[in-house]
Amino acid sequence: MPPSKEDNVFLSVIEQHKGIIYKIANSYCKNAEDRKDLIQEIVYQLWRSFGRYNDQYKYSTWLYRIALNVAISFYRKDSKRTGSTSGLTADIIIATEEKEDTGPQLGLLQHFISELPELDKAIMILYLEENSYREIADILGLTETNIATKINRIKNKLKRKFSTIHH
Repeated sequence: MPPSKEDNVFLSVIEQHKGIIYKIANSYCKNAEDRKDLIQEIVYQLWRSFGRYNDQYKYSTWLYRIALNVAISFYRKDSKRTGSTSGLTADIIIATEEKEDTGPQLGLLQHFISELPELDKAIMILYLEENSYREIADILGLTETNIATKINRIKNKLKRKFSTIHH
């Protein structure tokens, strides 16, 4: 049986935005097998909700929202099971084409972000991906004002952590 039009649209959306899925999976899972499981679960949940997609939002907004919710649930289950936390890697946080020397600062930033609560971590992933406050609010179901306040507080918390290391 050939794929339906809806199947083709879904596959096209996944192909166009697969980077989002991989970034989120890599941000929430250190273990390769867990990442594969998380990616599979994200795609499954995207497929389940595809019929309810609201076209007032961009596909990327819809995809981020579902992927982050699945990842946070997965992370919580995994953390309870293994008692471990996951770190963030450079290719996840800083999506840059250049091979510039980022030095120890980037490693510290990644470490500090990995220690944040799940929601704050999600906010920083979206912020560092250069999403607007409006897009972040839409993805996470919060107000734009709340996002702006949270980003400001997270930045201040990160600055304080950096300053304690450099003094």
